[in-house]
Amino acid sequence: MKKVRTRYAPSPTGHLHIGNARSALFTYLYAKHFDGDFIIRIEDTDTLRNVEGGEESQLTYLKWLGLEWQEAPDIGGNFGPYRQLERLDIYQKYANELLERGLAYKEYREDSDKFAIRFKVPENVTYSFNDIVRGTLKFESKEIEDWIIMKDNGIPTYNFAVVIDDHLMEISHVLRGEEHITNTPKQIMVYNAFNWDVPTFGHMTIIVNEERKKLSKRDTDVIQFISEYEQIGYLPEAMFNFIALLGWSPGGEEEILSKDEIIKLFDPTRLSKSPAMFDKNKLAYINSRYIKMLTNEELALKTKPFLLNANIEIKSDEWLLNLVGLFKDRMHFIGEIVQLYKNFFREDFVLTDESINILKEYNSLELLETFKQNIYNLEDFTDETKISEVIKETGKAVNTKGKALFMPTRIAATGEISGPSLPNTIVLLGKEKVLKRIDETINNLRGAL
Repeated sequence: MKKVRTRYAPSPTGHLHIGNARSALFTYLYAKHFDGDFIIRIEDTDTLRNVEGGEESQLTYLKWLGLEWQEAPDIGGNFGPYRQLERLDIYQKYANELLERGLAYKEYREDSDKFAIRFKVPENVTYSFNDIVRGTLKFESKEIEDWIIMKDNGIPTYNFAVVIDDHLMEISHVLRGEEHITNTPKQIMVYNAFNWDVPTFGHMTIIVNEERKKLSKRDTDVIQFISEYEQIGYLPEAMFNFIALLGWSPGGEEEILSKDEIIKLFDPTRLSKSPAMFDKNKLAYINSRYIKMLTNEELALKTKPFLLNANIEIKSDEWLLNLVGLFKDRMHFIGEIVQLYKNFFREDFVLTDESINILKEYNSLELLETFKQNIYNLEDFTDETKISEVIKETGKAVNTKGKALFMPTRIAATGEISGPSLPNTIVLLGKEKVLKRIDETINNLRGAL
């Protein structure tokens, strides 16, 4: 069996978009599943749209996602060069061959000796190919006019260059977006003209937003560039997992899958024929699951830059570990630590009607006054165990336990009815803030009685 060789061939016209990332990812998965090679080639012939740093950005964020390649501009390979502008003489050679054989012709610009080269479309030919995703697709040559393969500036057009490159680089399978379906018959014409083997094509469906409309760069409520996900603290493993599910199903119930598991499970027959919906909530959920898999030490390391950038003082390593331990189960992306911190340490302290009613229901006034005195008397405010003992001693002093003890003390310290470990929360808030909040709670309760 011929070795599987796939390629991802971006234009360096901007940052890595979610749609391009999916094309790269599926192309990578196909190669890895079948023990093949994954190649990156840069299609930089659209010089007017190329942006400085575009190629570097593409490669940087493909690496960030966890993709590795066997050949590319950054590492070379046996089939280079891997940038199209460095291959112009190759395209010219094959264009000249088509001219000599009468399969293409020159089209001169008016009043000039400059000319483009057009491919002569054969008459009454049916172009048919078996698409991995969509099955058999057919096109009639009569529906396609003679098309330009070389512009008058010596730059090849996409449909010509891509065939030359894919053949010379021995690409066996081409996975790409459905917008390329109509390009395929033109490319097959070139393969046939040179009597070359045609690779296996697979055209993935579009990605749609939650309103079932094609995902557009104008969709401001959807983050669409991989760099932006890194910047706000999404984990690359979670992004890899999520993108793999955009138009492919692993077949089982479990959707939280490692890269190795996805490679092993990848089955091209399970690529969807229906548009893939970009579900922001699903992405946030998957990322939160990956955050929970981190140790507190790993998470603390990742949150530190976000806190420092927000000018939040990190009092000690232990303080930071307590902070991430408190919020780990609430975080959907790592940058969210900043807002969680600000909400937690907010200066304004407002009790809801529901909280006041709970305090009244449990006759909490004496409990809270005792709690305040015990907190005031506690000298070591860095030990969760001692805070826990203070809460228990408060309960014993007023003969209260269970919800009647823990709900009022939580409300007084945090303003919340439920939440993470109360002793840990109190340690992080600090003595001054906790005492101030208990005071405000007592005053609110007295006013409501």
